[in-house]
This record gives sequence, structure tokens and C-alpha cells, in this order.
Amino acid sequence: MFIGRTNELNTLNRLYSSKKFEFIVMYGRRRVGKTTIINEFIKNKKAIYFIGIESNLQQNLANFSCSILEYQSSIMASNSFSSFQDALDYVFQLAQKERLILVIDEYPYVAREVKSLASTLQMLIDKYHDKSKLMLILCGSSMSYIEDNILAYKSPLYGRRTAQMKILPFDFSDFCKFFHNFNDEDLMTAYGLVGGTPQYLLQLNDNLSIADNIKNTFLSPSSILFEEPQNLLKQEVRDVALYNAIITAIATGASRMVEISTKVGESTSVCSNYLKNLIDLGIIKKEQPYGEKESRKSIYSLEDNMFRFWYRFIPENNAAITRGITDLAYKRISPHLSTYLGKIFEDVCHQYLYKRLLNGDFAVDFKDLGRWWGSDPCTKSQIEIDIMGQQDKETALFCECKWTNEKVDVAILDKLIERSSLFNYHYTHLCLFAKTGFSANCINKAKSIGNVELITYANMIELFKC
Repeated sequence: MFIGRTNELNTLNRLYSSKKFEFIVMYGRRRVGKTTIINEFIKNKKAIYFIGIESNLQQNLANFSCSILEYQSSIMASNSFSSFQDALDYVFQLAQKERLILVIDEYPYVAREVKSLASTLQMLIDKYHDKSKLMLILCGSSMSYIEDNILAYKSPLYGRRTAQMKILPFDFSDFCKFFHNFNDEDLMTAYGLVGGTPQYLLQLNDNLSIADNIKNTFLSPSSILFEEPQNLLKQEVRDVALYNAIITAIATGASRMVEISTKVGESTSVCSNYLKNLIDLGIIKKEQPYGEKESRKSIYSLEDNMFRFWYRFIPENNAAITRGITDLAYKRISPHLSTYLGKIFEDVCHQYLYKRLLNGDFAVDFKDLGRWWGSDPCTKSQIEIDIMGQQDKETALFCECKWTNEKVDVAILDKLIERSSLFNYHYTHLCLFAKTGFSANCINKAKSIGNVELITYANMIELFKC
């Protein structure tokens, strides 16, 4: 069953319909569904699909020859091209006669063995560009390799691509489409467990309870996800131990560079390089207070929900898990789930606001969104605003997000009003997001003020499911 990816498929089909040479670079982290998108796109189209493997030149060339043979049956089965240049030249010539798609999946595996591959493609693109009907798709999971060796200025292929597509995990709206039996609260919890990476969410079973899903997918040594973070890091980086230490430090509360450095016992300069790689991999994100550029206030947090959950709960319960004491491990985790979901809820509130903006029914035409934190000049205490967005110098949005079973009371609204007044905007729009609802006092005050929206999770889920 293929779900979502409407924009990606529309883009590919639009480029395909041009009937002229197109060169698309598609990349994204492992398990995000790149190959699935490509396979859906090339259905019922003339295409040569080749996937590179971690092997030598000869093996990859033999496999590429077989891929061409499967498409062009007139070539004798015993024939194999003598070089990648000969094979690619043959495909480019085929595409002079008809619209043809050539997919080289896991391109970095091949290019690392065939050092001249990028230069060969450059030469053939320049030679056949004006007379070719080829749609060339290079796809890869090594994002740093793609960015440095295809998209970067120094690459032989620089300036030849006609489009690039960075494939991201599903948002919460598409995530909800995968599950029909989870209730609304379970959907939020499930999203907090695995995020929007397709390969991860497919491990969940919505015919089971959330508790059983956690036990089956994270607390079982035989589960795919039990060792997934370790396996993924081993594929992407070398010094896995230090990367593990940095991710664990962030997952367990360290957010500033000095805190992370102290916790892992390495200098800030060393940690900085490792954090940059983790950001490139989409595992960690770096934030500044909204409206500020690079500053010493920067904080780091986990971007990927599966990594966030795994590093928060699995290492400290590893002994119980490996000994099969699953119920005990879950008993230790379950009291902390609601607190854990607080940040997940904030992220979903971000997505809700962007969805409202896209629908054209939101009061503030904000440019972007982010968190803000800093010092209150009156109390000299550190404060935080969950979500802030600016339309212009006169207009801004301020939001507070609460994932608790208690109804949000007027004190939370008062606090948001007070904190928004620290900024000199002529018009402010305030939003309170709540899991379960609002007290009567909060509702009455919001009505009396007039610039406040009270939004429940039920309101949000209705929009996400439509």
C-alpha cells in the first residue's frame, strides 16, 4: 500500500512529461522511503533500474549490464559492457529514440568504486543533452556524499541537474493515514515512538495496544528497532562510541554545548564536529532563540523521534531487556511517557500552524516558527516561549503547548500574555494548545481579550485527518 508522497510524485511526473533531458538528484537518510517513491513513479514507464552495492567495480558493472539487458532484450545475454562509460553511452543513445528513465539507486556505493563515474556522466550529459529524452535519477542515502560530490560547486556534475529532491520523513498528517485502529491519543504516542520514517512506522501494529507495541518493537532483542540506532550509526560514522555518548547526553537532558562536552568528557571543539555530522544525518537539530542568529544561547535536541525515544529509555533498561524482563522495563518507562510526549506535542503544534497557514485560515501570516528563550528583564529569571512566529515588525504569534491530562487554566494564559509583552509588537496573536481542554476561567478570559485561540488536540487531529 502506497501512502502519501503526493508532492514528490507530482514533481517527478511533471519532469517526466517535459520529454526533454532531465537530471534529478534524490537523497535522504536511510529508511525514509526513496526507493519506494522511485518504484511507484516508474510503474508502467520505460525504465532501467540499477541499484549499486558495496562491492567492487566489476560486480557493479556486471549488475548494471544485467539491468540494461532486462530492458533491452535484443542484447545477447552473454554480453557485458566493458566499462561504465560504454554502458551509460548505450543508454543515452537509446534515449534519443524514446522517453527512458535511468535510475542509479545508491549511487555513492558505485561512485566510490568507479572514481571517474561523475566525470563520465558529465561528459555524456554535455554530449547528449540537447538530443536526449533521458530522465536520469541519481539516488543515495549518504547525504554528505550527495551534497559534497554531486550538488557542490566542485563536483563535475555541478550545474547539470535540473532538480534535486531531499526526501524527508512523513509529517504527522501523513503518519495518521497509516493507522486506522489507534485512537487519537495513541496516534500521538505512536508518532513519538517512531516519527515519520516509513520503515520505522511499519514496525507498529495498530491492532495492539501502545504498551504491547513498545514491548514488541523496542523492548524485544529480536525486534528490528532494538538495534536500529546502533546499526545506522555504524553505516554512517566511524567513532560510534563517541556519537553514542553525545546522543545519549542530549537525550537525557544536556542541551548546550558546554553541558554536552562536560557529560561526554570531550572538548567543545571535538563535540562541535560530531554534532555537525549528526545534524547532517537528520538525527540532531541545532536551535537559536527565535529571531536571533548564531549565539552562545544555541541548544541541541534530537530531531528524530525514534532516536529520541530509544536513547531516552533503552540504554538505561538494556540489562532488563536482554534478560527478557520486558514487563519490568515497560513499568519503568510508562510513568515518563506523558512528559516525554511534551516535546513531540510541540512539534505537532508547529505542523498544525503551518497547515492552517497553508489553508489560508490563520490570523497571522508568519514567515517561520521557532522557540524563544532568554532572560526576563524584570525578574531576571530564565523563561521560554514554546512557539513564536513573526509576520512583520508589527505583528507576531506566541503559543504555549500543554500535553497534560488536566485542563489548562487561566494562569497559563496569563503567563503567555506576560511573556508576549516583553516584545514590542503592535498586534499579538496568542494560541494555547491543550491535550484535553481548558478551564472555564481560561475560556472566559480568552473571549474577553479577543486575540486568543484555544486549540485542543481534538481540534488538531480533525485537521490532520481531513
